[in-house]
Amino acid sequence: MNSAPRISVVVPAYDSVAFIGATMDSILAQTFTDFELVVSDHSSTDGTWDVLQSYTADPRVRLHRLPTGGGAPANWNAVSERATGELVKLVCSDDLIYPTCLAEQVAAMDAHPGAVMVACSRDIVDAAGRPLIRGRGLGKLTGRVDGRAAIRATVRAGTNLFGEPASVLLRREALAAAGYWDGEYSYLIDEASYIRVLLQGDLVALPTPLAGFRVSDQQWSVHLMRTQASEAKGYHRTLAAAEPGLLSSADLRIGNAMADLTMLLRRAAYVYLGRRMKSAQT
Repeated sequence: MNSAPRISVVVPAYDSVAFIGATMDSILAQTFTDFELVVSDHSSTDGTWDVLQSYTADPRVRLHRLPTGGGAPANWNAVSERATGELVKLVCSDDLIYPTCLAEQVAAMDAHPGAVMVACSRDIVDAAGRPLIRGRGLGKLTGRVDGRAAIRATVRAGTNLFGEPASVLLRREALAAAGYWDGEYSYLIDEASYIRVLLQGDLVALPTPLAGFRVSDQQWSVHLMRTQASEAKGYHRTLAAAEPGLLSSADLRIGNAMADLTMLLRRAAYVYLGRRMKSAQT
C-alpha cells in the first residue's frame, strides 16, 4: 500500500475555465514533489470540468464533482476532507503558487514542530498572471509567532494579514480539529478558519512572495467592501466573546477602526489596479 503524500494540495473549482489550467500547471510545477492534487469541481457549467480531464494522466491528480448547493464553504470543505497528507494547502482555482512554494513552506514547518500554519506574502496579479503589486501581506509578522499574538495582530490590522489560502500551509489535523472551513462569515471564510487553527499552535511567517492572488472586477464593488468591513467588525466582537482574554478592548477598538480604513484603502488600490490593467491591455 502506498504511503500518504506529505502534502495535499486541494483546489475547489467553480466556473473557472479561463484560469484553472494556469492554476493546475503552477501546482504541478513545484520543486517539492511529494504531494497529491485533489480537485473538487462544484458542477461548473463553463467547461472547467473538461479542461481538468487533461490532467488525469498525472497520478498525483484526483478529480471529483460536487453537486450544486452550499456555496464556497461546501466545496472548500468537501475537497479538504478528501485530503490524506499530513499538511494541506488550499489553492483557489484562479490563483497561482510559485515553483518553490511547497518546498519553502514545508521546510519552515519542519523547522518549527510547534507550528500549525505557515503563511507567506503574495503578489497581486492580473488576468494574465502578471504581478501588479509584489510582496503583499503579513504586516510586521516574521519568523515564528505565537498563535494568539498572530491572531491579535490580524484583528488589529482590520484585515486578513495571512492572505488567501494559496499563501498558507496548514497541518491537516489542526484544520480538521478547527472544523475545517468556517462558513459563518461569507467574506472571512479563510481568516476565521486560520484563527481557529492558530488557537492550537504557532504561525511561521515567510516574507518571500510565494503565491499570486488574481484580482477581478467583482472585487471592486464599494457595496462589497462595506459589507466586508461590517462583517469583520462583527466577527471581532464574536471572537472576543468566544475566547475571553484573547482580545483587549483596545484590540477591538483599533481593529474595527482599521477595518473601516482598510475598506477605503482597498477601494483606492483597486481603482489604481484597474487603471494599470486597462493600460496593460492597450
